[in-house]
Amino acid sequence: MQDLRYYKVMADYNYWMNIKILSIASEIPDERRREDLGATFKSIHATLNHILWSDRVWLARFRNQPLGELADQNILYQDFDELRQAREHTDREIQQWVDELTIKWLKSPFSFVSLTDGQTRTLPAWVLAVHLFNHQTHHRGQITALLSRLGYEYGVTDLPWLPSLQAVE
Repeated sequence: MQDLRYYKVMADYNYWMNIKILSIASEIPDERRREDLGATFKSIHATLNHILWSDRVWLARFRNQPLGELADQNILYQDFDELRQAREHTDREIQQWVDELTIKWLKSPFSFVSLTDGQTRTLPAWVLAVHLFNHQTHHRGQITALLSRLGYEYGVTDLPWLPSLQAVE
């Protein structure tokens, strides 16, 4: 994926879907949002935190910044409103990062130390940039399944319905 348009579309899709998901999640009582519903990260709240944490880790890596507190996988925000504001801020950061992407960077090798197993890995940067968006989509899929189980309607999630694509001819 060495076409810069792909990353722009995915950053816009990420922003759009997070607004939708967080808007619906804000309607759910806090104790229900934090309830262990059997997802990988147990609750809707914890899964939203995990996505945010991972996005921040990858952005720090891509920007060659120290991970600091991000090196520990913890719940970043206990308060849902703070989580929601941080998510929107991070989504804007992702969009800015995408605006700064270059084909040269995407083609370059990128090394990182895995927080999962401590091993250093080197892959093409484009693979890791794709992973950033794939990871978000994967876990938002878990959240939409939980929302359905709880009886909440989240609407269309398909990429062709992304509002910014409606203006493309």
